[in-house]
Amino acid sequence: MGADLPDVRLVVGADPDTAMIEIEIRGRWCRSLSMEVYRVLRNCLAEHPLAIVLDLSELIDVDAASTPMWLAASHAARRLHPAPQLALGLPPTRQLAGRLRRLGALEFLSIHPTARQARDAVAGRLAQVDRLQLCRLRPVLASSAVAGDAVAVACAAWSRPGLLEPSRQIMRELVANAVVHAGTDMTLTMSVRGAGLHLAVHDGDHRLPTMGAGAGQGLRMVESRASTWGALPTRDGKVVWALVRPRPGGSA
Repeated sequence: MGADLPDVRLVVGADPDTAMIEIEIRGRWCRSLSMEVYRVLRNCLAEHPLAIVLDLSELIDVDAASTPMWLAASHAARRLHPAPQLALGLPPTRQLAGRLRRLGALEFLSIHPTARQARDAVAGRLAQVDRLQLCRLRPVLASSAVAGDAVAVACAAWSRPGLLEPSRQIMRELVANAVVHAGTDMTLTMSVRGAGLHLAVHDGDHRLPTMGAGAGQGLRMVESRASTWGALPTRDGKVVWALVRPRPGGSA
């Protein structure tokens, strides 16, 4: 997704291999850009990702006016369990970097000279996250059943019996939708998010699903059974994800 604002560029993408969201922000910091960044960060945090990397290397912010945005984002991230890692790619000579250091933000924000260094640092820390991945699943109807079996394995491995049925139904539907509408090989990823389970299907089609008037019953079921769900572009397609949490009074 991108922001069509004068002299700015905001691009959001996902890395299905690391469960990391990357946000690139270019241009002069202004009110309209700040509102768009706020909207994007709010939507990204709703996914409860493992990490968010913010590329601020091309952000023009000579007065460090964007400081409250990054502090607020880090505060919102720390309220989640487990807290997503928040890493900034920001040259140390920028006034924004100096302001964040003086405010003690290095205690809860990871700041690196470049976005690549930020990605590498985050990826290294994500290596120990509980995650099960099934690669190169073919775009055939039988793959939906395979996806359901993979979810059963994940729920058993991570002691999430209460999430098995909704998670299996959701993953089967996400795969069936990818078979019909994308028609490419898929990668399935299941990972722990506190007491919940994060499900993701990465395919090679860049078109994002929508919940407009033409949405099928399958996506409506996903919306009703998942705590939250959405889709993000990737370098070679998209990833459609859903987060399933225990219902109040239920078991994990």
